[in-house]
Amino acid sequence: MTIIYGVDTEKEITPLMVRDAVLQCFFEAHCTDTGLDIAKDEVLGKLYCYRKVKEVFEKIGSDFEHPTKGDLIQVMQGLLEFSKNFRDTSIIKKHYDDIMILVNKLQ
Repeated sequence: MTIIYGVDTEKEITPLMVRDAVLQCFFEAHCTDTGLDIAKDEVLGKLYCYRKVKEVFEKIGSDFEHPTKGDLIQVMQGLLEFSKNFRDTSIIKKHYDDIMILVNKLQ
């Protein structure tokens, strides 16, 4: 059994599960062990990440509550570009690759 950001890759995966994994992934990449003030408060960190991810959904004209596989791919591209300004490329690649495993399992 492999779990990626709370999603069991051996079970059926839905777009909402992947969206939630994106939120968790973004939180882990930007708000844990970063030394940033936002990382000191988990609630604020999660809220910050929720808003940033939702902002990308809105930017591409996607419904945050009903994402498609195509939407998730576009969102990941947007988050990849955003993250380049703040995180090391090896960290970005690891998180991106993990999420894309989930995205690629969607029908």
